[in-house]
Amino acid sequence: MEIKEYKNYKDDEILSLYTAVGWTAYTENPAALRAGYENSLLILAAYEGDELQGIIRVVGDGQTIVFIQDILVFPDKQRKGIGTALIKEILKRYKNVRQIELATDNTPKTVEFYKSMGFHEMSEYGCCGFMK
Repeated sequence: MEIKEYKNYKDDEILSLYTAVGWTAYTENPAALRAGYENSLLILAAYEGDELQGIIRVVGDGQTIVFIQDILVFPDKQRKGIGTALIKEILKRYKNVRQIELATDNTPKTVEFYKSMGFHEMSEYGCCGFMK
């Protein structure tokens, strides 16, 4: 597996990935998804040869805060270390950033995964999050 910057947006592989994981809110507006990618701080992709395995997309200023907006791995490729490798690469690249945040589904599987990567629930810091 090779992790590299994702610089050339390809509708077919990105829409296929988002569809595969069921993130249809994104696939219903492909133009907005493309614009989101174009305005991201950094996007990394995991490839096996020429085949996309997964992607991680971050937004923020890269100095004081980074928000992991998307991390997706094709379902048949999950639990093979791809998501872990993508997060580790982000944590390495932004090791001096004070806040690295993300929002995720509140399921035992996702909570366990992110805790295993060193993340803590905001409530552990006396914080809460809000969305609109």
